[in-house]
Amino acid sequence: MTQGGGLDGHHRATMEKIFNHPVSHNIQWHDVLSLLHHVAEVTELADGRCTVTLGTETATFDASRRRDLDDQQVVDLRRMLKGAGLVPPTA
Repeated sequence: MTQGGGLDGHHRATMEKIFNHPVSHNIQWHDVLSLLHHVAEVTELADGRCTVTLGTETATFDASRRRDLDDQQVVDLRRMLKGAGLVPPTA
């Protein structure tokens, strides 16, 4: 893991799912939220959305209405994590 070497096994597994190709369809929102709380500043809003600040970038994510993230959410997370230098060694 480039930066973020202090992640626990659960967070590392979530990172690997985010960076899998093709896009994984079994990434649960609560796992991603746990990871984001560990590596970023997260503000959970009343409407179920989250504002995430990681490095110099801030993004707003809608909590997945389904259990798993959709493709666009995964792509957005990849971009944000990669921009902050947080990628698993296999990416």
